Amino acid sequence: MNITNRWLLPEGVEEILPPKAQKLENLCRTIIDLFSTWGYEFVIPPMVEYLESLLTGTGEDLDLKTFKLTDQLSGRLMGIRADITPQVARIDAHLLKRDTPTRLCYLGSVLHTRPGKSGETRAPLQVGAELYGHSGVASDIEIVKLMLATLKQVGINQTYIDLGHIGIFRTLSSDSSLSVTQQAQVFEALQRKAKDELKALYKEWNITNAASNALLELVDLNGDVTVLDEAKKLLAKLSPESVQYIDEIKTLAESITGQSEVFINVDLAELRGYHYHTGMVYTAFVPGEGDGIAFGGRYDDIGSAFGRARPATGFSTDVKSLLKQQIIVNKTPSSIFAPTSSDIALHQKINALRKTG
Repeated sequence: MNITNRWLLPEGVEEILPPKAQKLENLCRTIIDLFSTWGYEFVIPPMVEYLESLLTGTGEDLDLKTFKLTDQLSGRLMGIRADITPQVARIDAHLLKRDTPTRLCYLGSVLHTRPGKSGETRAPLQVGAELYGHSGVASDIEIVKLMLATLKQVGINQTYIDLGHIGIFRTLSSDSSLSVTQQAQVFEALQRKAKDELKALYKEWNITNAASNALLELVDLNGDVTVLDEAKKLLAKLSPESVQYIDEIKTLAESITGQSEVFINVDLAELRGYHYHTGMVYTAFVPGEGDGIAFGGRYDDIGSAFGRARPATGFSTDVKSLLKQQIIVNKTPSSIFAPTSSDIALHQKINALRKTG
């Protein structure tokens, strides 16, 4: 290796220097302190785990993102975590084993094999909160409100919240006459809002049943909360279960309606984390950013793989992304310089000043 290349870091992996590093550390403390006031207990999962544990319940959503390595002690395959949420679910189900609702929070680095998009970090600093043991919409409301409080704590006052529900797609898919392969193609097209492509596929497959056609209509069911009334009319007779899901979204939307500078968008074709989430999903956006800054949703029963199924919902965000929303002023730190001396009085004064910060 050329000596000039020895200091290069891998693409998507960065160092954090002063004063940004101190700002980042302060922000981490602020967020964890906030979570604590909401009753969330702090846990510290390991950076690496055996692969089967690390990927449990997440399937292909995390498999391609996870770095794999062989444990030199056991010979078993391990993974460097790409998401902390499954680890916290394991802690709740396998270690804590509580019968009451449990609130846990975490903070730590994760590593991705590739960036989500060009120029994006592969080493986010993930912070999040998870609520286990309660299946009602009240826990989703709590998580969304905590997500908004976290963004406000950072100084983000204007927030756009996208709401969706994985259950609607799952229900309509199971009621349709589509094969597993066809469902996968419909899923991909819905993600891209490719309605004309879906129509062409239906024509090719000779699909005309009501549930499949309802999936087609999901493309247009996005906008403000009035979309929910349109969706109920569409699905009232066809899928009562989906109507229940729509009511859940409406209850959540009403709970945060009226909050200053919070704008709600409903998107019933939003299927982020489809293989992972089971219910409502929510994404927070801020002005000037094309991608979401905080992500959450319900992922019930992920703990069943660890011997104990539990309802679960939560959210996470990258602290580095939050820091970009803050203005960092590069200024000389306020310091007092003392001479090198053996003067006892001088050292007493230095110690006294350090105690005051």
